[in-house]
Amino acid sequence: MSRPAVDALPDLSGLLELAQDRRLDMKPVLLRVQTDLFRAAPVRDPGTIRAFEALACGLIPTVDAATAALVAERLAPLADTPESVLRLLAAHGGEARDAVLRLSPVLSTDLLDAAENGPALDAVIARRGDLSRALIEDLTLREDPAVDLALAGNRGARLDGPALARLVARARTRPDLAAALVARDDLPAVDLAPLYLDAPTGLRARIREGVAARAALRPLARPAPRGLGEALKTFALRGARERAEAELSAALGFAGVAWDFAAPRRHDLLALALRAAGLSEEEAVFLFLRLDPEIGRSVEAVFALANLFRTTLPATARDLLAAILGEEPAERVAGPEQHRPHHGPASPRLRPAAPALRPALPERVRRSQTRSE
Repeated sequence: MSRPAVDALPDLSGLLELAQDRRLDMKPVLLRVQTDLFRAAPVRDPGTIRAFEALACGLIPTVDAATAALVAERLAPLADTPESVLRLLAAHGGEARDAVLRLSPVLSTDLLDAAENGPALDAVIARRGDLSRALIEDLTLREDPAVDLALAGNRGARLDGPALARLVARARTRPDLAAALVARDDLPAVDLAPLYLDAPTGLRARIREGVAARAALRPLARPAPRGLGEALKTFALRGARERAEAELSAALGFAGVAWDFAAPRRHDLLALALRAAGLSEEEAVFLFLRLDPEIGRSVEAVFALANLFRTTLPATARDLLAAILGEEPAERVAGPEQHRPHHGPASPRLRPAAPALRPALPERVRRSQTRSE
């Protein structure tokens, strides 16, 4: 049984016969077929590349947008694709242009000019997988919602530092951008703290861990105002939720906060606020049950909040609340239980400076008596 030659050319006679029928436009089919053959070629010698270039450049201006987009998706990533072909695809506009700008290994000036380079292309370029740190920085400075969303959804773009901080700050008021950022698994969880309420359960835990590590480097929060717990319990019993929220805001040093504890995604705010305010666990559980009916009726919610309260340090809760609410945390002071270094400016064991000693008297010089016998 004879084995067919590997390099045997496909039989296109049927396609050529169809091309002679003037009622059919075979140019799109011919371009797609030739594109697939060019991609499948194990080796593309100069002659093959020139032949394909001549055919493709003649067909691309005549095909529809869908065909141009499909061809661009297949040809743009190939290093052997002639730039003249890519320029024509970019000039075609629409999805074909976007595919070239997103997938081409090199973006030359001529290629950008063919795509009518301008701010409208920034969102497309932001989806490339080879963005440099400088380009990402520049793109985030554009303050273009489409560019921000493209960068957030681009898993190949390394987001960190000021560029990530800008995107996170804007995502506080843009749910679509927040959803794209918290969906990524390559970003530092602590940098996503302002988006805590948009994060799923697993990411929330990692954010708290990151905030706790940073909060441990600073003094603990100042103690709660005396009588705060009793005042909040009284307001809760009276059904004066707004009064309780205002009292809590004042105690934490946050002005004009819309707590909205009843919303399921905002339940954690209540536990964090009570923990940051320095209340006891008994007081916190009472408020979980009585402050808001929506929370109090859910056993699952109460248990989850109690666990969050129990496992979060006050300093962590204060810093996390500040990040979520976009507020500055209240001034911190060291508590008596806080560790102080044995040797350092804050050490209570340092002795007062010793009085200056009297200057040493000059050493007496023995005079050697040389007596002549």
